[in-house]
Amino acid sequence: MLVFVVARKGAYWRALHFARHLVQRGHRVTLMAMSPQNRFRFRVCQNKGVTVVETPDLLWGPLRSGWDLWDSLWRVLWLRGQVFDLVHVFDARPTVLLPALYLQSRRQLPLVMDWGDWLGCGGSVEERVNPIVRMVLRPVETFFEERFRTKADGTTVICSTLLGKAIALGVSPDTIVLLQDGADVDGLKLLDRDTCRRELGLPLDVPIIGFVGAIFYRDAQLMAHAFEQIHAAMPCARLLLIGYVNFFIEDMVKTQEAVIRTGFVDYAMMNRYLSACDLCWLPLCDSGANRGRWPMKLNDYMSVGRPTVATAVGDVARVMQKYKVGLLARDTPQDLAQQVLRLLADPEHCVYLGRNARRVAEDVFDWRFRAVELEVLYDKVLLGKHF
Repeated sequence: MLVFVVARKGAYWRALHFARHLVQRGHRVTLMAMSPQNRFRFRVCQNKGVTVVETPDLLWGPLRSGWDLWDSLWRVLWLRGQVFDLVHVFDARPTVLLPALYLQSRRQLPLVMDWGDWLGCGGSVEERVNPIVRMVLRPVETFFEERFRTKADGTTVICSTLLGKAIALGVSPDTIVLLQDGADVDGLKLLDRDTCRRELGLPLDVPIIGFVGAIFYRDAQLMAHAFEQIHAAMPCARLLLIGYVNFFIEDMVKTQEAVIRTGFVDYAMMNRYLSACDLCWLPLCDSGANRGRWPMKLNDYMSVGRPTVATAVGDVARVMQKYKVGLLARDTPQDLAQQVLRLLADPEHCVYLGRNARRVAEDVFDWRFRAVELEVLYDKVLLGKHF
């Protein structure tokens, strides 16, 4: 499995969860990701049976995101000495494409390509704040994202929007499997809200709305404007930003003290902070970038048994309507705030939705089920069958 992102960020987690459960099913899996720091050395370690190879990359900052030919070369050289049956790449930038195409052409290995984010024209490139960066990257992102899709023997997509795009590019529907992210029901536990608040030093008697991870700028603005309205109606409400949240939401609201930011936390602490919340939310603008992805944070919210208030965008709307794990809103600050206030005003319904969310995480979204679906695709690709 090849990912272009830095280890322990983004699509790395999607690949790692698949890998862990495939290992439990008897497979040997190597996951290759970019080193967070090393520029000249490999680091090889084990993560619950998965061999994780962190590769050197010479670039810096935002450029450490799959573009370095030095990284690509060293991946190819390392892979030359290894034996595999199949290669699976997650999204499509040079550091994953070049090694994968090498293995496909020189070793005749079957190639599976994952499409987990709409990166190019119409997708997340349009969310970049700098217009010059947006203009320069748009054709480059689009080329790498779309040009090589038909070379795959099998394709996994994370949402229905990308399923449609893959078919439009000429990928045979018989070779595509829609695989949303799973839920880590073993790693994320059901914890008591008040106990977690005491341990973390959070107030017991105020409503807390949780959000975890990175966010697009327009979504950050939507979150800030919605929270302003929530706080105006309920001054005791607090917004808890958990982990790496890449925009300063507290600078976008009038009452900065109502926003609590944890900074980086490990997985166990993330579990505690999420469990300390009354509800969590997903403020997503109706954009190509958001329609063309699946927010893994929704699965985390379900895993800890917290209800979600989300805007009705992409596959999130369909899943939440089907499984009743929270409330949906239009992508306006007014409606988003109204749905949050509605849920906070009904604690019993809040608890009911949270319990149902955990049940859905266990019965529908468990990574074990996703790994079985992926294993079926691998078997058919290895047998040379299209289905």
